[in-house]
Amino acid sequence: MKSYRKVLHFNLPSRRGLVNITNKVQEAVYESGVSEGLCLVNAMNITASVFINDDESGLHHDYEIWLEGLAPEKPYSRYHHNGYEDNADAHLKRTIMGRETVIAVTRGHLDFGTWEQVFYYEFDGKRDKRVLIKIIGD
Repeated sequence: MKSYRKVLHFNLPSRRGLVNITNKVQEAVYESGVSEGLCLVNAMNITASVFINDDESGLHHDYEIWLEGLAPEKPYSRYHHNGYEDNADAHLKRTIMGRETVIAVTRGHLDFGTWEQVFYYEFDGKRDKRVLIKIIGD
């Protein structure tokens, strides 16, 4: 069995942002040489998320509105966590959107359903963040 590890680096210029990373993940699958296996994609920061869904701008807008309704950024004073930093809402948003995703690799390609894409969602940007890609298989 082969094992391959790659780390993506992000430093988004805004507090929140959504990035389609499907091509970078598929590139890692090619680099791994794995034709049949599994690909883990994991946000390595507690205020960012990796998930799979549709790459459609209306849906992306809906995420922002929905998440802000569930865990509004302000007022900062509403959260007990906010004292050292002002990112309690980012932790809550990450919990809702998830930490990672696992994708089957079949014949050297990510094995997706219709419209599925991989996204990195940043909730507390303006600093360096990482995403781990770990691929195992034959």
